Amino acid sequence: MQFRTDPTDGNKLSALGFGCMRLPTTAGKIDLAATEKLLRLAVDRGINYLDTAYIYHGSEQALGEVFARNLDLRERVNLATKLPTPRCEAADDFDRYLQASQTRLGTDRIDYYLVHNLTSAQSWRRLASLGIEAWIARQKAAGRIVRIGFSYHGPEADFPVLLDAYDWDFCQIQYNYLNEHYQAGTAGLVAAAERGLPVFVMEPLLGGKLAAELPADAQAILADAGIPADPVRLALRWVWDHPEVTMVLSGMNALSQVSENADTACEALPNALTSAERQAVELARASIAESYKVPCTGCGYCMPCPKGVNIPSCFAAYNASFAHGWYQGMQQYVTASGAMVGDAHFASDCVQCGACVSKCPQHIDIPGSLASVKRRLQVPGLPAFIRLGTRLISR
Repeated sequence: MQFRTDPTDGNKLSALGFGCMRLPTTAGKIDLAATEKLLRLAVDRGINYLDTAYIYHGSEQALGEVFARNLDLRERVNLATKLPTPRCEAADDFDRYLQASQTRLGTDRIDYYLVHNLTSAQSWRRLASLGIEAWIARQKAAGRIVRIGFSYHGPEADFPVLLDAYDWDFCQIQYNYLNEHYQAGTAGLVAAAERGLPVFVMEPLLGGKLAAELPADAQAILADAGIPADPVRLALRWVWDHPEVTMVLSGMNALSQVSENADTACEALPNALTSAERQAVELARASIAESYKVPCTGCGYCMPCPKGVNIPSCFAAYNASFAHGWYQGMQQYVTASGAMVGDAHFASDCVQCGACVSKCPQHIDIPGSLASVKRRLQVPGLPAFIRLGTRLISR
């Protein structure tokens, strides 16, 4: 494993971190045995950073159980989790959520604690007004938090303001070859590094859109350029190519993914991409941008929908209809509706209540985008036809 140095204190961090938002599941629940195997392999391959969050359903509890079964594991990793800032309405909430995370994780020390999902300078000022700065100082003095940072999902202009708003130990940004000028972007990456902060990168594969979901046209561009048929490796290497990046987080849920990504991390040095690879990425970027109309990463923060609409799956189907053809998108849309399990909900069920909008880290106009899904994929009479068929089958 390649290691990079945290410039604030000299801590050695693996270039590849393990994102624990999408742990393997069985029957809708985190598969603890599979998770344990993944984490053991990851740590044995040199990965020494695990990233979870209070709001990642079941993730903290699963990690805590794995630590309890593997007493050596906790001290071999840097553990990161996150304060659910939108839920913090009073100073007492800071203590409550940190204690809950530590109880779930079975630890009294969080090595890298993040103020989760800051979307503007104002979102930090609100927390400051509740006394979070003094609270952080107390937790650090007590050893409950070792380092404090933030994850960012806001406009490019606000990111430097946040960097200077507090004496941060690190920051985490969304960054990939499709998002150079989105949210913090390249300018934010450079600005953070110039301030001496380690920068951790999330969504290097944009929720899979730069991996298995890569449009056929983009795949052809890479093939024509002589790039090996492994879009995941290329996308990760593109991020690591930037010397300002300290670590790349990957949400791995298969042993093969851990092995392949660890192999890539061992050789992904800064400034190592060839000119041919950089040119191929530029061409692929333009093709992908044409195919993906809704910038949804499938994080699920918008869920649950009060009307039962599977919002991320609707957007995945909509994007697939451009990337891979209308028929494939239509098939995905029917599956996304829940029709196959007898409880169908469609984009047309959206009542534009807006409950999802403020939760979306990509700032998507979700009701408006669901209307686009309906126009493209919901043929007239589809909901009534499927619901009638479901009733007949269930008799």
